[in-house]
Parts: sequence; C-alpha cells; structure tokens
Amino acid sequence: MTILYAVTIGVLFACGTYLVLRRSLVRLIIGLSLLTYAANLMIFTSGNLQQRGTPIAGETQPEAMADPLPQALILTAIVISFGVTAFTLALGYRASQAVGGDDLDAMQTTDQEELT
Repeated sequence: MTILYAVTIGVLFACGTYLVLRRSLVRLIIGLSLLTYAANLMIFTSGNLQQRGTPIAGETQPEAMADPLPQALILTAIVISFGVTAFTLALGYRASQAVGGDDLDAMQTTDQEELT
C-alpha cells in the first residue's frame, strides 16, 4: 500500500512541477495546488499507515497509540494551502485584468504605462 502512495506522490509532484513550469497563469495555480496535495499525501504517508488506537495517553501501550503529529501537520498544511491558493487566485485575477490575458510572458514588464 505504501508503494501505491509513493507512486501517487511522485506523479502528483511531477504533474505539479510540469504545470508550474508552463507559461499560463491558470496552469501555474493548478500546479501549485497539485504540489500541495502531494505534500499533504507525503506527510500522511509518513504517519505509519496502520490501524491503531487513540492518541490519548492512558493505560494503553505506546506502540498501540496513533501518532497525532502527522494529523496536526496535515491540518496545518491544508489551512496554509487554502490561503496560498486564495492569494494566487486573487493575484492572478488582478494580473490578468492588468495585462489582458494569462500569458506569463506578457507579465514581465514593469512599466505602468505599458500595462494601462
């Protein structure tokens, strides 16, 4: 099962990297989303995918308790990726309005007179 997760993570990272390197703003945003999904899945896979008990210390053995750290890291990563995605969507919308398209080659100028 871990091999399947490793292959999925590799495919997500490869597709995300490919899309980030394209010259379209929409593909850039989708590529960033794929990279965050791959990172979340990698953190999830590192949490030892076995059926375990609750992560609350009590009379159970430490080997039988679940590790709460990957769960907390994934939750934090989801919130951060939502914020980054919202920011890039707003930035991309504003940039496409200023330039008149989503081509990143057209966005390389810094003169305000050329953009208006």
